[in-house]
Amino acid sequence: MDHRAEVREFLSSRRARITPERAGLPSYGGNRRVKGLRREEVAMLAGVSIDYYVRMERGNLSGASDGVLDALARALQLDEAERDHLFALARTAGSGRRRRATPTKVRPVIQQVLDAITEAPAWVRNGRHDIVAMNRLARALYVPVLADPRRPANTTRFVYLDEAAREFFVDWDRIANDAAAMLRLEAGRNPHDRALIELVGELSTRSELFRRRWASHDVQYHRSGMKRLRHPVVGRLDLDFESMELPSEPGLTLNIYTAAPGTHTADGLKLLASWAATQDLAEVQPAAPDQS
Repeated sequence: MDHRAEVREFLSSRRARITPERAGLPSYGGNRRVKGLRREEVAMLAGVSIDYYVRMERGNLSGASDGVLDALARALQLDEAERDHLFALARTAGSGRRRRATPTKVRPVIQQVLDAITEAPAWVRNGRHDIVAMNRLARALYVPVLADPRRPANTTRFVYLDEAAREFFVDWDRIANDAAAMLRLEAGRNPHDRALIELVGELSTRSELFRRRWASHDVQYHRSGMKRLRHPVVGRLDLDFESMELPSEPGLTLNIYTAAPGTHTADGLKLLASWAATQDLAEVQPAAPDQS
């Protein structure tokens, strides 16, 4: 991944979406030659020189202080995920081939925790959306995702490259958008992850939609909400989900799906648990040694 291009395209895309009116600046009417703010307007709002901002937008964030990055984030009206992405890009500027290992397995005690959760699907993923551990109910829930024998199973690959995903996810279009934005966020944090680079390359080659979503440079967190699924055995499930980073396992996120008592989905989860107890559901196999 070209770091300077990443910075350039992220900043220019954020600048393009902000109108002078939204930024509290006069538009003076007439035709503007650029979409959104001009570079000099961003520089003024951020309190930096135009030359300094132009240097940053050309991809050079080396040496930018936290104060300058904060000011730039305010000028571009970045949300939390976008601000964190900007800081991640700045941290990796000039860092060479420094790499952070991406976890591909969990300690036995984490699997014990998952197995102790018997009434809710629970699973652990890494930043590139590899499934690294699951409990029995999660394996039952994600049967369509695990149908591909390739391991580790990857939820974003499933969303974009498996036609079954459009049937499985009720809100497939939103899920696809979220997946690309989350993956872009991980790329900013860990740009030298070889497996992530290969995944993005595979998705870009095989999915025009992914190429468009990736080119938008949108980033976001995905911490809670509702996941609406059409399970091939138990039917429609409208599940509440919570995603939590594991402090003892940096780089891993625990996902838990639940349903309010007395709802159709709560009954569906009980039916899913009964079905899972009768099936020989494949375990999630450990990934190959990490080469990130």
